[in-house]
Amino acid sequence: MNLRKLLLNKFVLLGALLLIVGGGYFYWSMSRTPDVEARYRTQAVERGDLTQLASANGTLNPVVLVNVGTQVSGTVKKWYADFNDHVTEGQRMLELDPRIYQAQVDQSTANLANAQSQVKLADANAVRARELFKQEYISRQDLDTAEQALAAARAQVAMVQAQLAKDRTNLNYSVIRSPVTGVVVSREVDIGQTVAASLQTPVLFKIAQDLSKMQIDSSYAEADVGNIRVGQPVTFRVDAFPNRSFRGAVRQVRLNPTIQQNVVTYDVVIAVDNPEQILMPGMTAYVSILVAQRKDVLLVPNAALRFRPIDATARADKPRGGAQEARKDGKGKGEGAMGTVHVIENGQPKAIRLTVGITDNRYTEVLGGDLKEGMAVIVEDRQPPAKPGAPGMRLF
Repeated sequence: MNLRKLLLNKFVLLGALLLIVGGGYFYWSMSRTPDVEARYRTQAVERGDLTQLASANGTLNPVVLVNVGTQVSGTVKKWYADFNDHVTEGQRMLELDPRIYQAQVDQSTANLANAQSQVKLADANAVRARELFKQEYISRQDLDTAEQALAAARAQVAMVQAQLAKDRTNLNYSVIRSPVTGVVVSREVDIGQTVAASLQTPVLFKIAQDLSKMQIDSSYAEADVGNIRVGQPVTFRVDAFPNRSFRGAVRQVRLNPTIQQNVVTYDVVIAVDNPEQILMPGMTAYVSILVAQRKDVLLVPNAALRFRPIDATARADKPRGGAQEARKDGKGKGEGAMGTVHVIENGQPKAIRLTVGITDNRYTEVLGGDLKEGMAVIVEDRQPPAKPGAPGMRLF
C-alpha cells in the first residue's frame, strides 16, 4: 500500500514537472514567434492623383520700387507727400531750404552782368583799334591785343553763364519731385532734418510704381531649384488672410546664388496680380510651386519606402531610409529612382524592388516593379528592437 502511494506521488510529480516544462516552452515559443499580423502595420497600395510641390517662404515686393533721393544738401523746409499718398510724375514732394542756392544764383547773375559789361568795353576797344590800325597810328601787335581782350571777355561771359545755369539747377534740385507715378510706401525724413548728399544720395521717399502688380522674392535650395521652370503655376498664403489662397506664376529663376553656412539658395521671382491691392509690400508669403503632376497612378506610402525589417543580421550602419536608397540608386534622365518596400509572405517580410517617380512627401509614384494595386505593404514595425546583449528569460 505504501509502495503504491509512493509510485502515485512520483507520477503526480512527474506530470506536474512535464506540465511546467511544457508551459514554459509554450511561453518561450510564443515570445520568440509573435503574431506577424499583430507585429507589422500594413497599408494597401492604391491608385490616385499625385501633385509634387516645392515649398518655401518669400516676401511680397512691388515690381518697381523707386528710391527718391536728393542731389543737393540742405534742411527740410516742407514736405508735400506722406505715407500712402498717390503721386504723379513731376509732382512736388519735398522742399529744402533754398536760401543758400538762391544766393549762389544771385551771385552768378551779378558776375554775368559784370562779364557782359567787360565784353562791351573790349568790343569798343577792338573797333577803335581797327580804325587806328587802318590809319597806321598803332601797330599790328596793338590790334591783336585788342582782339584777344575781346575774345577773353566773351569767354568769361560763357563761363559765368555756365556757372549761373549750374546754380539755377541746384536751386531747382532743392525742390524734390516724383520721378514716377505711384504710391508713397515710405517717407524717410521730416521737417527740420538735415540731409547731406556729399558722400551718397540719401533716400527721402520710396514709391511703388504699381501695387496692382507685385512679385514674391523667395529663396529655394539648390535641391529644389532644378525642378522649377518659368511659367509654372504657384499658390501662396499670407498671415493677413489665413483662409484665402492666392495664385501667381514663376517669372524668373535668378542665376545669382546666395551662400550662407555652406547652404546654397537661389532667388525665385514669382509674378502676382493684386487687383484688390490687399497684398502689401513686406508681407511674408508661404509659397508652393507646382513642379509635377500625375493622374491615376499607383501610389505607395513613403513610410513603406522608409521601412526596413529588424533582424539579428541587420548592420547598424545600413541606411534605413527609402529616400536615401532612392538617391543612391537613381538612374536619372527620367528613368526613375529605385526604392524598396516589404510585404508579408509566408509569415515573413519579403522585399520588393520598385522604380519610383515623383513624391508629395506622403505618397510616391510607382513607375515599375512587381507591386500591384491592393497589395498590403509594411509601413511600421510595432515591435521595438531588442537591446543588444539583453539576457533571455531562464525557466530553470
